[in-house]
Amino acid sequence: MNETTSQTIRQRGARGLRLTLIALSLLVAVLFVTSLLIGPISMPVGESLRALFQGGEDPLVLVMRELRLPRAVLAALIGAGLGLSGAAMQGYLRNPLAEPGLLGVSGAAAVGAVLSLQSGIAATAALALPFAGLGGALVAVFLLALLAGPRGGSLTLILAGIGVSALAGAMVALTLNLSPDPFAANEIVFWMLGSLTDRSWDHVLLALPFIVLGSAMLLSQGRAFSALTLGEDVAATLGVNLTRLRWTVLLGVAAIVGASTAVAGAIGFVGLVVPHILRRSVGARPAHLLPVSALGGAALLLAADIAVRVILPGRDLKLGVLLAILGAPFFLHLILRTRLAQQR
Repeated sequence: MNETTSQTIRQRGARGLRLTLIALSLLVAVLFVTSLLIGPISMPVGESLRALFQGGEDPLVLVMRELRLPRAVLAALIGAGLGLSGAAMQGYLRNPLAEPGLLGVSGAAAVGAVLSLQSGIAATAALALPFAGLGGALVAVFLLALLAGPRGGSLTLILAGIGVSALAGAMVALTLNLSPDPFAANEIVFWMLGSLTDRSWDHVLLALPFIVLGSAMLLSQGRAFSALTLGEDVAATLGVNLTRLRWTVLLGVAAIVGASTAVAGAIGFVGLVVPHILRRSVGARPAHLLPVSALGGAALLLAADIAVRVILPGRDLKLGVLLAILGAPFFLHLILRTRLAQQR
């Protein structure tokens, strides 16, 4: 392949990336505005949008600014973080079936939240529950660092994540099993299904710094992910510090997934589905897939949050349930396709 051909391929790749980013940005913008207009009470579009920029204590202004706007912002923020985390995990592990929950951080965050609900701490303050979830995520990071060690490879990290996830699942099950209060147990179950209902600006401000910091850490590793497609040995010869890359991925994904789970409960399959849908649009380039997956994740979660309000408006269909219904068949399809590809 001569230099002219290589340059042409790079130009086409850059043009394709720009077009994909523009298309996804427009889609996110449309879904964001649509999310603001969907609710249990039907209101005129013009009045609803004007209420976002008005002052005063009008009920419509309060609904738009304090209920619908933070919910839409949180959906876009969490979706972008989970989509980016999925692309980073798949790029680092070079496994198309990898997803953010593989590290067990989301399970550990759920343990912290569940314990706060069971003990009654969640009722003492508005943000007690999400702070407890973040505490659980930090414990998971400590356990992963302890189990994987300073020089452990990707396989060691996966095994450590599976162990932390299994321990977290056992802790949640034990809490539910020993719960003397059926109302607390019911609240725990519903929280774990995942939802953005009744979230406020306090939840946005709590999750925002962690998701932004984690996203910045992952986006900075685009070149390393591209080099890693050639193998760890080749990547090391190209100047990639594998140890630093591993800890950057671990901490970045943990910050995003821990904060997301803390404020919205368990929301899965976004990090698995989105990178697969968008991989071909960027020519399977890991560095390009990162920002594209972030926008795709934001679009998917916004669309799913709109759907839960439209499908069963009076029954409070949980966001995590809908995504599991959509994501599980997709996951099974990926497994089947991978098996068939290996048999050829």
